[in-house]
Amino acid sequence: MGARSKARKRALDVLYASEMRRESPNDALDRLITEGEAPNNAYTVTLVRGVVEHQVEIDGLLASFAEGWTLDRMPAVDRNVLRIGVWELLHADDVPDTVAVSEAMALVRDLSTDDSPPFVNGILGAIQRSKTAPA
Repeated sequence: MGARSKARKRALDVLYASEMRRESPNDALDRLITEGEAPNNAYTVTLVRGVVEHQVEIDGLLASFAEGWTLDRMPAVDRNVLRIGVWELLHADDVPDTVAVSEAMALVRDLSTDDSPPFVNGILGAIQRSKTAPA
């Protein structure tokens, strides 16, 4: 597993744990840093902080592209993988769109339900196509 793949997994861990503890992802990240468990890869911090900074935009897109699904109804792993994937699609200029989607797919294949890969792929694919569609 590459360094960025590990950073994505660690960012997912932070986002997921913050939801389960009902704390902000920034607070969860700061707590880890304070406790000496800071992520080894700076990209983890970039992902968590990026998702937090753009969460309203990201969640709005997810709500509009997840036909028939609310964010609350999605499995927490899928929801947070999608947030990371959308952030990378829209804000990580150094990450090709295909890499953002394939990395999200790898996470849900390993960590979520059997139904998650097609669900996540469909949403991220639609968002990717919409950003390249002519206005």
